[in-house]
This record gives sequence, C-alpha cells and structure tokens, in this order.
Amino acid sequence: MIDEEGQARPAVTRRHVLGTGGAVTGTLLMAGLPRAATAAAPVQSDTEASDTSAPGALVDVTLNINGHPIPLRLDPRTTLLDALREHVALTGTKKGCDHGQCGACTVLLDGRRIDSCLTLAVMHDGQSITTIEGLTEGDALHPMQAAFVQHDGFQCGYCTSGQICSAVGMLAESQAGMPSYVTEDLSVPHPALTDAEIRERMSGNICRCAAYPNIVAAIKQAGGVGA
Repeated sequence: MIDEEGQARPAVTRRHVLGTGGAVTGTLLMAGLPRAATAAAPVQSDTEASDTSAPGALVDVTLNINGHPIPLRLDPRTTLLDALREHVALTGTKKGCDHGQCGACTVLLDGRRIDSCLTLAVMHDGQSITTIEGLTEGDALHPMQAAFVQHDGFQCGYCTSGQICSAVGMLAESQAGMPSYVTEDLSVPHPALTDAEIRERMSGNICRCAAYPNIVAAIKQAGGVGA
C-alpha cells in the first residue's frame, strides 16, 4: 500500500488483524488470572499421592452396613447416599432431592434415622448402618414392610424405602419417650401415636403420590396402635 506521502506501507490483511487481536486478548486474559491458575499443574509424587491430606486423595473407611463390615476407599467428599448406591450397589435407598428435603434417602444410623444425602460416608467409619435391604430377616419382611404392603402405603414406590426406614426409626423414638411438636402433655412417658403425632413425626418424608392415609394406617398397625 502507498500512503499519502507516497511511501510504501505493509499491507494489513484480515488474517493479520485476527491473529494480532487474538494474541493480545490471550495475553490480557492470562494477565488477569492468578499465577496459580496460569501455571502448569504440578506432578504428584508417589509420597503425595499416598498422603490422605493431599487434595483429591482417597481415604479408607469401613462401613458396617446391614451387619456386614464393608471396607471402601472413597473420595472424602462422597456422601453416605452415594457410597451406598454407587459403591455398595444398595440401590434401595433412593436419591430424591439430594438436599435433605424429601426423605427418600432415609437410613438408620445406630438405630436413629438420618438423611444419607446430608452426611459424608467417612464420618461413619465403624458405625452401624441399616438400609431398607437390611430390615428383612431372610425372606421374612419386617413388620413395617408387611404393613405397608397390606395397607397399600405406596403408589409409585420411589419414596417407600425412605418412608419405611423413617417409620421404623420414628417408632423407636416414640417408644423411648421422645415427644414431637404436637405432643400436648410432655409429662407422659410414651405419647399416644395419634394420627396427628404420626403425621408430625413423619413430616420429613414426602410422598408425591399423596398416599399419606395409607402410610399412617400402616404405621399404626406396625406400632400396635388400635384403629
């Protein structure tokens, strides 16, 4: 190209503009990042890979599930729910909301009901965990399972394992004299399991099919409560 003074100038092509702009943009972007983000990832040594305190390292844990000690090597961020489903293949425990709001993942930990999606597996090394699969004795159903079948306490069945485990834990709490929000007389050692008591105590388990009347009836039967 010839400028106004008659001097020759190098031609500026579209490829030249794009190439120069890309290089400048890349430089600016890299300059705005922390040095740790722009540096190459360091290669872990054998010592670092075996160090359980290193980020991303696996840890050894033994979960006592349904009476059987099961050794596992897990990412420490693995929830108890994912350990049961993905590592032990006990898929009866369901993943519903994964936020502790629906109760589908309820299991029994040392006899107390918990949402397994809200706790880490490594926190329960050596503790007794009972899932829906562990409630049966051989081919015999647990009384709560049998009551749910008899009273048709489920429709789609997705929440049922959590409902049953929660109901078993709830009956144990009631028998231990633990009151609920609707218990009127706190001096009574064992509050009567009225419909209102059962509904309140089971309020953490959601049934999207709305089989609640049948669930209440099943729990009353299993708990030995007269109609």
